[in-house]
Amino acid sequence: MGAEGSDRAIAAVTAAGVAHAVTRIGPVRSLEEAAAARGIEPRDIVKTLVVRRDDDDFLFVLVPGDREISWPKLRALLGVKRLSMPDARTAKDATGYERGTITPFGSSRAWPVIADETVAGRAISLGGGAHGVALTVNGSDVIQALGAQVADVTDPRASGS
Repeated sequence: MGAEGSDRAIAAVTAAGVAHAVTRIGPVRSLEEAAAARGIEPRDIVKTLVVRRDDDDFLFVLVPGDREISWPKLRALLGVKRLSMPDARTAKDATGYERGTITPFGSSRAWPVIADETVAGRAISLGGGAHGVALTVNGSDVIQALGAQVADVTDPRASGS
């Protein structure tokens, strides 16, 4: 998944009418390295996590880099007792993107999106469909374009995680 994935993501964010900038960086080994390479704070990198509700029922959760999913909050919001993270192969099958590159823009299926409430109203950096490619966008524009549900679904990331 190289240029084809990033081309798909960039075309989708453009088609959605979301103003964006594309950043291309070399390989990184951590959130902190990725943020430094992009010239931003770790909290401004927003991970797109794929969450499974059932066998062929997924959703995207947008989680800032300094936060992690609060499973109790997310289960309560969705009214379910169980959620899980799919393995890498299943996530790729569900989205068309490899882990570390996933974005709701250009996903092979338009799964529902939940954005943590901290995403709105600020510049964020999302995965761009290929390793080393990021999309800098306004969080509120992303929420609007994707019809995302905004909710408190994260907690501060524990140090060292």
